[in-house]
Amino acid sequence: MGNSIAYTKYMKGPSHIVHIPRRFVVSHWGGSETFVAEVSRRLIRRNYDVSIYTSKALSNDAVDSYENIPIRRFSYFYPYIGLSSSVKDLLDQKAGNLFSFSLLKALLSKEKLDLIHLHTGKRMGGIGRYCANRRHIPYIISLHGGNLAVPQDERETWVEPTQKSVEWGKVLGMLVGSRRVLDDASAIICVGKDEYDAMISRYPDKYIEYLPNGVDIERFETGDGKSFREQFNIPPDRFVCLTMARLDVQKNQLGLIRQLPSLLKKNKAIHLLLIGPATNRGYADSLRNEAEKLGVSDHLTIIEGLPYQKQILVDAYKAADCFVLPSLHEPFGMVVLEAWASSLPVAVSRRGGLASLVTEGETGLFFDPSSEVDDENSIASVVGRLSLDGKMQKNLSEAGKKEAVQSYSWDSITTRLEAIYQRVYEHTIH
Repeated sequence: MGNSIAYTKYMKGPSHIVHIPRRFVVSHWGGSETFVAEVSRRLIRRNYDVSIYTSKALSNDAVDSYENIPIRRFSYFYPYIGLSSSVKDLLDQKAGNLFSFSLLKALLSKEKLDLIHLHTGKRMGGIGRYCANRRHIPYIISLHGGNLAVPQDERETWVEPTQKSVEWGKVLGMLVGSRRVLDDASAIICVGKDEYDAMISRYPDKYIEYLPNGVDIERFETGDGKSFREQFNIPPDRFVCLTMARLDVQKNQLGLIRQLPSLLKKNKAIHLLLIGPATNRGYADSLRNEAEKLGVSDHLTIIEGLPYQKQILVDAYKAADCFVLPSLHEPFGMVVLEAWASSLPVAVSRRGGLASLVTEGETGLFFDPSSEVDDENSIASVVGRLSLDGKMQKNLSEAGKKEAVQSYSWDSITTRLEAIYQRVYEHTIH
């Protein structure tokens, strides 16, 4: 149906909710983890009983918590014959299609459960679907990392690690109906606008909502950029271009580094600050190697992840002069909201959800991440122009901050999510 609903608080709705992300680990934080954490914190303050059920991927802590949100992690496996430990590690890092009997058992036996909110599909999403159907309760799914709108070449990187193994897990997928997760969901929530458009086209009669990520405005308003620069030996006279994203092919930090020599010709004070967990070890190493080969290592700082909940992450934004996101594909771009809240001017790829999130010349600038350095739409041309134009920086930062405040507070996002929960719960139960 795709129509926005009236966000009116019903007297009765689901009280006991379980979020199911594929993994939930602070050291490998991303947009989906941020969404789950921020809305869960606010739902708990609104007297909901909220838990996170996830896999033990990247963490063996079976019982845990984050900001007073209970977390349970369950044992899992990848149903492949001949899967090496190194490949398993790669699958843990990104998009591994896992299965967990203990998660299935826990969802079926949980004493009070009114609604399941999936943040993953495939077999793990199928487990949520199966258990919701067995318990006669609704489940919804949020699409954080793209689905129909993901480029084919990126999809191929998801399954590449398993090419030398033999998969036997199709029977598990059939057991839980993993291919019907989207078809049978009571609601589909799309974080990115391009994904929303794709889903509306595929499911014209289904309840689909566009619900973007949010940002904690107050948190990102203050920070100590000076101490951050001192800690990481970034000279005070450098014009720092921050990229906050996992070190991965999709995020295209390598393309940014390759245009750094051209950037330095335009502005010799340019300094790239790349922060994010290394979800692709080989790719992360290639960034440093490329910078050394190009002779620009002195203008590059790479930090392999900062804890999301720590003040140092906010300080990193305050240490920057602009924010750059060179992604080859980006479902939404939550880090752009953080940059706006930090009053940073932004320059981003005109790809995926970024194309509808940013307004060219008003809240940010666009570039083509695949353009050559001498093209006026290249990263080097756009970022170089921004670095030399103080008035443009001021105008973009003020407009971006205003956009974040007016449209993307987590409180308003949570209120909209409440209404979705209540609508599907009433429809299913009654």
